[in-house]
Parts: sequence; C-alpha cells; structure tokens
Amino acid sequence: MSIGVTLAAARNAAGMTVAQLSGRTRIRETVIYAIERDDFSLCGGDFYARGHVRNIAKTLGLDPDAIVHQFDEEHGGGPQPVRAAAVFHAEGQIKLRERRSPNWSTAMAIALAIVAIFGLTRVMSGSGEPTATSADLKPNPLPSGGHASGRPSGHAKAAKPVSDLVTLKVKANKPSWLEVTDAKGKQMFRGTIPAGHKETWKAHKQVRVTIGDAGGVDLEVNGKHIGSPGKNGQLVRKSFGPEEPGSR
Repeated sequence: MSIGVTLAAARNAAGMTVAQLSGRTRIRETVIYAIERDDFSLCGGDFYARGHVRNIAKTLGLDPDAIVHQFDEEHGGGPQPVRAAAVFHAEGQIKLRERRSPNWSTAMAIALAIVAIFGLTRVMSGSGEPTATSADLKPNPLPSGGHASGRPSGHAKAAKPVSDLVTLKVKANKPSWLEVTDAKGKQMFRGTIPAGHKETWKAHKQVRVTIGDAGGVDLEVNGKHIGSPGKNGQLVRKSFGPEEPGSR
C-alpha cells in the first residue's frame, strides 16, 4: 500500500475531512489532496515532503517514523545532508555588511578644512566689504522738543504718587463723645475726649467718625482744617477719604 493510500485510509477511519486535517496540521488542503494521490510535487522538495508526511501520520495516530522510512524507500533513500551555505544560496546570497561606526576623525578634518577655506575667502575678499564711516557712527539728531520720541526730557516732573492714607485730627473744645472706625468697620476709638485734648487717627482709604456733640469739636482732615461738623448737641456721622477732606 502506498503512502498516499495509507494516509487517506487513516484519515477516513478517523472520520476526519481534509479541511479538518488541514486545520490541525497547518498544511494546505491542496497539498494534502496531492499527497493522498502520492503526488509530492506541491511539497517543495523531499525535505518538506518528509515533514508533511510525518506531521500527517502523527496527527492520524500512525507511526511517523515508519511512514517516513517508507517514503525514503520509495523516493531513493534517506535525505542527503544539506549544507547551510547551499540553503542560503538557493534563495540568493545575502551579504551581511558590518555596521561601522561613523568616522568622526575624518568628519572633523573635513569640517576644519571647510572652516579654513571659508576664513581665507573672507580675508581675501575683505577689502570689497563696506566699512562704517564716521558719518555712519554719528547719532541720529533728536526731534524738535529736545528729547527722543517717547522718552521724557530731564526737565519733566514725575507724577506724584497718590496715597490712600486718611488722617483725622480732632480737638475737643468741651468734653465730647466719639466713635472712630476704618473702611472695614474696625473700631479705632470709642469714648469721650476731655476738653482741650487733641487726638489723631490714620487709616487707609476711609475714616468714619460718629460725634455725640458736633458743635464741641474742631476737625482737621488730611491737613485741612474744616472746623465744627455741626451744631452744639447735634449727633453727626461723617466719613472722610484720601481724595478730599470734605465729608460725604
């Protein structure tokens, strides 16, 4: 019984189709059909044919060594030793070129030569380059007005910075009750000022004052005297800011 007939009979006995056998052995169906007809031309040579036969026999539960031995007897004996050089030569010689590191010495020498040539060219052609004259070095004349555009002259006065500090001075002509707070409502004073006494408070942005007897005190805000804020016995509330000493 030939190899093809033996393998086909074993496949049928196992209840396996050619497609199922192809899926298990990873061998194309057309190749299996050809092997079962004892046609090994699609295998790509005796070396691969032996491998396919062994694989199929093992998958079907046959003795793979016996099947391969039968193949060798039917096709001229055992496989000839294959030289590795011949295998590679069959696909075309592949030349492996050693990867060499870049020759930095040569590259540096070329770069220095280029720099030297460039420098020599600059020196030889230097006479043709325009040079700066005394006229070119003169500063540009200032525009009318005595100073450069966009820059203030030395006579310009800097703007005086505006302070947000408020200063309140109170002189009591007679005993007077006062409450003084800052812009945030923080209490700075609460009580009675004896007659003839002076008190001063300072705060940022605003000073608020409540006076129990407006006619009994004199006020000075930010250095400006504004006098009594009301009449004798009158309760008044005033607030002062840094801009103007006047009340609001």
